[in-house]
Amino acid sequence: MLSPSPFFFLRHGETGWNAAGRTQGRTNVPLNARGIAQAEHAAGLLVGHNIVRIVCSTLGRAQHTAEIVGAALGLAFTCDADLQEASFGVQEGTPMGAWYDTWVAGEATPDSAETFAAVSARVVPAINRAVDAPGLALVVGHGAMFRAVRATMGLSALVRTENGVPLRCEPGAPWRVTPVVF
Repeated sequence: MLSPSPFFFLRHGETGWNAAGRTQGRTNVPLNARGIAQAEHAAGLLVGHNIVRIVCSTLGRAQHTAEIVGAALGLAFTCDADLQEASFGVQEGTPMGAWYDTWVAGEATPDSAETFAAVSARVVPAINRAVDAPGLALVVGHGAMFRAVRATMGLSALVRTENGVPLRCEPGAPWRVTPVVF
């Protein structure tokens, strides 16, 4: 269960594999030029929202995004390995396909991959650690890990989170997830 505390979530900026529709998982693919621009734009959108800390995945694409946003907000970031993307095993590097929805539904898991339930069991406590201190947190992470969070929020896990779009997450039944825009 998620702690009933509001927070911001930001999926890392785009990578070359995102642009090509390839499954990344734990493969450490860097931001591309568009991903850097998305992180810079997100940073501008997040200024003035009273964020007091940034917690991110240990994967480079999330750290680079957190570094860009942190510079704009005047905040350092900390990493939590439990915020890493799901491990997709043999599917990493391959095109996204029909296997993905069956993985989210818990019907099938690729060889050497993490189950969707295991991702949720790992990520939800990490989000709770990030938000349990006073003040608003920004969590910088990944698409599949946020699908697990959405499911815990009582929302559909079959919604794609766009790269570099900050989301305000507010507790409720179900939670409200709202993009931050000018």
